[in-house]
Amino acid sequence: MTVWRAFKRDRLALLGAIIVAIVVVVAILAPWLAPAPDDATIAVHPVDGLLAPGSGHWFGTDQVGRDILTRVLFGARTSLRIAIEVLVIAALVGMPLGILAGYAGGIVGDVIMRITDVFLAFPALLLSLALAAVLTPSVSNAAIAISVTWWPWYTRLIRAQAATVAASGYVTAARALGVSHVRILIRHVVPNAAAPVIVQASLDFGGVILTAAALSYLGLGAQDPTPEWGLMVNQGQTLFQTHWWVVTFPGLAILVTALGFNLIGDGLRTIIDPRQVLHDRGS
Repeated sequence: MTVWRAFKRDRLALLGAIIVAIVVVVAILAPWLAPAPDDATIAVHPVDGLLAPGSGHWFGTDQVGRDILTRVLFGARTSLRIAIEVLVIAALVGMPLGILAGYAGGIVGDVIMRITDVFLAFPALLLSLALAAVLTPSVSNAAIAISVTWWPWYTRLIRAQAATVAASGYVTAARALGVSHVRILIRHVVPNAAAPVIVQASLDFGGVILTAAALSYLGLGAQDPTPEWGLMVNQGQTLFQTHWWVVTFPGLAILVTALGFNLIGDGLRTIIDPRQVLHDRGS
């Protein structure tokens, strides 16, 4: 109830939650909501190419006659799949390393953080592009390329949180009483580190979706006929002045989805750590 009341007070966070809920529902129900499910795969209708939005095709059709609304709906599945894969991999890699670096400290912590700094020295998008260029273009490889650049942020975030908990009085008392390190990690460090990760992951959903769209736009991610918003923007960019709907609707899908996740992430940060929000506003 506390979360719901907080979201009711924060209208922007509530708007973000509604947007995210709609995107998730659309992704799940895409085969039933789409007017032409076969257009999400290999079906083509050359005679119906580049039809303007109307009663037959609400979002119009692309160059080979595929229904754009159908492909936008199925594109939600592709984008969410990439985002979930990236963030799960990033959390599974970044959290243990961050907890180890923050709790153990010393040489172990220094080595982990220096390796992390090497990855953070490169812009995430640039490094993702370089890795994706080496791999065979596909949805899975795009997720792998983005994951390699995303885990260091979680390591740095968790390391600071784990170090704070490790230096706290109750952890020191637990050590003095002979409580094992494993039990301290499970009962104190991991639970305290989980909240910032949830907030960061909700904020990163939008960033991952944008990055995945950028890779597909450049031909390094999803490949036709896979319905992916960045790829659809790439396919329609040369037609924008004459057939605006081909690029506009997938572009709006990217914009609205990223906005929704950013709004809900800000809302969760306000709920979980309001002091950080006040600090950000003060600075």
